[in-house]
Amino acid sequence: MSMDADHPYVPRDLKLPGYVPLLLSQSAILVVYGAASVLVISLMWLLSGRIHKISKVDRVLMCWWIFTGLTHIILEGYFAFTPDFYKVKTTHYLAEVWKEYSKGDSRYVGRDSAVVAVEGITAAIEGPACLLVVYAIAKRKSYSYVLQLSICLGQLYGCVVYFATAVLEGDNFATSMFYYYAYYVFANMWWVIIPGAIAARCWKKICAACQVQEQRKSKAR
Repeated sequence: MSMDADHPYVPRDLKLPGYVPLLLSQSAILVVYGAASVLVISLMWLLSGRIHKISKVDRVLMCWWIFTGLTHIILEGYFAFTPDFYKVKTTHYLAEVWKEYSKGDSRYVGRDSAVVAVEGITAAIEGPACLLVVYAIAKRKSYSYVLQLSICLGQLYGCVVYFATAVLEGDNFATSMFYYYAYYVFANMWWVIIPGAIAARCWKKICAACQVQEQRKSKAR
């Protein structure tokens, strides 16, 4: 086997010159990610409880937005702007995450242009916007629902591009069915289900507000 193909990814003829194998175990990577996620969500839940008269739904939403925002900025941002992460020779956690995740979708380690573009836009625009939503909910800003709807539509569009391009290119980028369903399907489906639910909620809120406004205008005539 040539050095360029000395990696665990599919397709086997994928060229990764200078590839350095994973140094952290799968369990170590997942435990760190899980612990960091729980910590962020727990802190947000506690801090949101200090806001006067905030509903539990809004508190849950603040937890989701801080979690997804930091995920976009830190994890996806690292991927988008570190093209040679697969060459990292240390136990750099973010590099190890993407080496591991690429077992479920080798387009990441192979720097597929569609994936890089989607992740770059997500990290640079949607990530900061998610953090702005946390502020908007906490301060009860009037633009909160419009902003949430916009981000959700962006996330859903990104998921459509992500899955559609994989299908068009053969949908053969996982090293095994386990990684296909665990990483490619399970890890990404939450950015379809949750943004879809939030988008529907925001749509109803915006429509209700517009209806009230129209009724007030009708009464004033």
